[in-house]
Amino acid sequence: MKKIQVFDPATGEQGTTFAADLEWVGQQGYLVERFNYASQPLVFSSNPVVKRELDSAGDAALPLIVLNGELALSGRYPSRDEMARWIAGAPLPASECCSGGRCCG
Repeated sequence: MKKIQVFDPATGEQGTTFAADLEWVGQQGYLVERFNYASQPLVFSSNPVVKRELDSAGDAALPLIVLNGELALSGRYPSRDEMARWIAGAPLPASECCSGGRCCG
C-alpha cells in the first residue's frame, strides 16, 4: 500500500492547512500515519530513515516526511502542491503493477 508518514516534532505545531492536506492525501488512496516525538519516541528511533536524519541534523530535521519508506522532506511541512507532485511521481509497488510475473506497461 502507498504510504506517507509524518514525524512531527514534540511541539507538533502545524496549521489546519497541513491537516487538511494530509486528509486530501488519504483521499488519493494513501495510508497516512502521523507520529509525535514527545508521545511516540520509540517509533522515531526504530525507523532507520528517521533515525539517520535525527542523528545527522538533530531536532532541526523535524518534521520529517517519509513517502513509501523513502525520505521526502525534512525540516518543514510540505505544501499540497509538493505532495501532489510526489503522489503523481511515486512508483506503484510491484504488487499493484505486476501480475503473473510480468509488469504492466
